[in-house]
Parts: sequence; structure tokens; C-alpha cells
Amino acid sequence: MLASKAVRMLRRGKVGSLVRCSRRLSGDQPDLSDPPPGSRPEAARQRSPRPRRDPGDCSVLLFPGQGSQFVGMAGGLLKYPNVKEMFSAAQKILGYDLLSLCLQGPEEQLRRTEVCQPAVFVTSLAAVERLQQENPKAVETCVAAAGFSVGEFAALVFSGAMEFAEALYAVKVRAEAMQKASELVPSGMLSVIGKPQAQYKYACLQAKEHCRSLGIEEPVCSVANYLFPDGRVIAGHQQALDFLQQNSRRLHFMRTRPLSVSGAFHTELMASATEPLRDVLKQVEVRRPEIRVYSNTDGKRYMSESHVRKQLVKQLVSPVKWEQTLHEMYERTQGEGFPHTYEVGPGKQLGATLQKCNRKAFQLYANVEVAT
Repeated sequence: MLASKAVRMLRRGKVGSLVRCSRRLSGDQPDLSDPPPGSRPEAARQRSPRPRRDPGDCSVLLFPGQGSQFVGMAGGLLKYPNVKEMFSAAQKILGYDLLSLCLQGPEEQLRRTEVCQPAVFVTSLAAVERLQQENPKAVETCVAAAGFSVGEFAALVFSGAMEFAEALYAVKVRAEAMQKASELVPSGMLSVIGKPQAQYKYACLQAKEHCRSLGIEEPVCSVANYLFPDGRVIAGHQQALDFLQQNSRRLHFMRTRPLSVSGAFHTELMASATEPLRDVLKQVEVRRPEIRVYSNTDGKRYMSESHVRKQLVKQLVSPVKWEQTLHEMYERTQGEGFPHTYEVGPGKQLGATLQKCNRKAFQLYANVEVAT
């Protein structure tokens, strides 16, 4: 049984469908959400396919993840419809004033996993409300969405696959479970930009051997995020990350930078967080997305309700394949145009990765500002 009474109340009320109701897929949009083969009536299968729409008349939304937060975010969104109601609902579900933390901090509190993830989630969907007011066509003609880590929940809400209130409660459970998992062993994440000859898996093997020499029996060190060519985030035991930094030149790393996170997300060290998330997702209503939404775990499109539940749990202990996701989203034949891309949420990190992965697609990129 879903633990929060606020969620049960809101799932039937206005807030439960704020974002989903603000998006109206246009009637002449390309049919990107056909049911799996064999599930449609014969008459539907025999209909002529809808004409392809010019990609330049379509849009794609990208939702950021943890690490994009900053004190003052959401300050530029409060004048738009539904945003205050979203933060009011969040306060009921979370049990604390999320809006105050977004606007005023303190930064140390906002950075904590159990606060940061709900903050990024709600602020990102509030940014959709701004986009809806200022550029309704961008929302109406959206054909695909993807989110980085916790951003995937926001993408799924936007797509109609989940309700706002229930998804936020799942994010709350996820974030608290990840925070607890982070506290079990000293661990972290390291941003790495390597030279072309860098071998990331081999570097991780060396780091694990170093940990074994220190008496760590089952060391963890692996690529947690594939960002762009030669851009990775490696996560694991803190001793392994220290080894990588100390040996960065020998490993052909041009730059290493520790990330300000509490643990080794998207590695085996998050295994204890999978069961709480799996349990809450069983209680949350999930539908097949109305537009294309891509999974972090393999860069492929979600195809069913069970697929969504399975991949969201797997994502906790699997690397975020963001580079692969962008290639999948923007793959097209030579000469074909690109859609408009909007990053909805705090920061511009996803735009930076898009620029490194696909310069032509980046030419039609814009960020929806969330601060004043």
C-alpha cells in the first residue's frame, strides 16, 4: 500500500495530471507510439501510414539529473500556471518545504541526494509549464523525450506514462534508498575526460587491484555515465577513485574532477536501493508512454508498462548510456533535418553533451531558464 496519504489524494486531483494535461499531441503528428506488433486490430494495421512530418516542425525534450541543481532554481517559474500548486503538492508528499530549499538553500542541504532528486524532478516539470506558456508549439509537437538518471522520471511524467504525484513519491523513495546505500561504504564519482588512447575499463581494473591490495575484498570501480566521446564518469570505492586521480597521466586522462555527490550511483554499490524502488513501482500506475521515451540503461525506447518498471530499477546499478541515447534519438538519414531540442530543468549540462555528440542537432538547442 502506498505509504503517503497525500499521494492517494493527489492522484485523483488536479496535481496528479498537471503536466500531462498541459501537453496536447497534435493530430497530424507522426505516429511514434504505435502498439507493439500483433496488439492492434486488423483494420488499424491496414490503414495507410501517416505522412512523415518535417523534423524541423517537431521538438525533443531533455530532462536533467542530479548535479544540475543550484540555489535559486525555480525562482523564475513561480509566475507560470500550476507551478505553485506543484510545489505545494510536493510539500505534502515529501513532508518539507521543497520550494524554500530550491530558492534559498542552504546549498549543503539541497545537494543531499534525498532532497536534490525531488528538487530537480519538480523544477524540471515546472520548466515544462514555462515552455508551455511561452512556446506552446514546442510542447504540442514534442515527439520524444529523455532524462538523465532521475530526469527519466520527469520524462515519463511528461510522456503520460506516470502521474506527477505518484512519480514524485517514487523519486522520494528512490532518493532515500540511494542515500542509505551511499552511507554503507566510502564511495563517489569521478568525471573523466580522456585522450583517444584512454582505456577506461582497463583503468577500472587497475583501480580495483589497488583496492584489493588495501584489503578491500570486493572493490567496485566502473564507468557509471557515458556522456560523450572520451567523456565518462567513473564511480566506485573512494580508494579506487583516488588511485585513478593519482595515476591519471599514466592512464591517459586529460582531466579528472570529483563530483559533489554522496555515493557511487549507477554501480553495484547501489544494489541495496533496488528493492525499495522495485516495491514502490509495483504500487504506482504506469502506462505506455504517448511519445518516445528512451531508457538510460540501453538507449532504447520504452515499449510497455513492465518495461518501464524493469528498466527504472535496473538503472540504479547500470551505467547511464547518455551518449548512446543521443545517438539513438538523433539518428537520421543524410540530409534529413533535426528537431528543436529543449533542455527543461536546472543547468545546461545536457546541452553541453549534445554539442559534443551532435553539433548539427545542437544548432537547434535551447535551455528553458528556471531562475529569475
